[in-house]
Amino acid sequence: MSIGLLAVSCCIGMAREVHTDHDPSANFERYHTYYWAKVQTSNPLWQQRIQDAVDKELQSKGWRRQESSGDIVLAAVGSARNQQEYQTFYKGLGGWRWGGFGDEATTTVQNYRIGTLVVDMYDPQTKRLVWRGTADDTLSDKPENNEKKLDKSVEKMFKDFPPKK
Repeated sequence: MSIGLLAVSCCIGMAREVHTDHDPSANFERYHTYYWAKVQTSNPLWQQRIQDAVDKELQSKGWRRQESSGDIVLAAVGSARNQQEYQTFYKGLGGWRWGGFGDEATTTVQNYRIGTLVVDMYDPQTKRLVWRGTADDTLSDKPENNEKKLDKSVEKMFKDFPPKK
C-alpha cells in the first residue's frame, strides 16, 4: 500500500555565488586608474557586456579607465558549462527497509548551464595578481536575463571593493 510520494533532490541550479580574494600586501590606496588587457569569452557579444559591467562598478568607486596604461591591468574570462542534477522519487513508502525508501524509485536528470566570470587585477609594475573576483550563476535561455545576472554578480563582486587593510 502506497502511503505517499517522497522526493529526494537538491534545489536545481546554483544561487549566485560570488567570491573575492586579494593580496594583503597590495596597497589599494595607491590605485586609481585601470586599463583592460583582455576579456575572453566564447561569445564576442559578451566581451563588451563584461567590460561595461566592471567599468560601471569601478567608476562608482572613483576609479578611471584609461586606454593603454594605468595603476592596474584588468583581465576577465567568461565561460559556460553544462551541469546535471539527478532527482530521485520514491513511491510506496510502506516503512523503512534495508532496500531503501519504498517499492519503486524513478531517477530523472535535469540539465542546466552554469556561467562563470573571473576578473583579475594585476599591478603592472610588479606583474603580480593583486585581486581576483569570481562569480557563478545559472544561465537562462534569454540573453536579457543573463545580462541582468551579470550586472548583479559584478555589483556583488565589487560591493566591498577596494579591500581594506
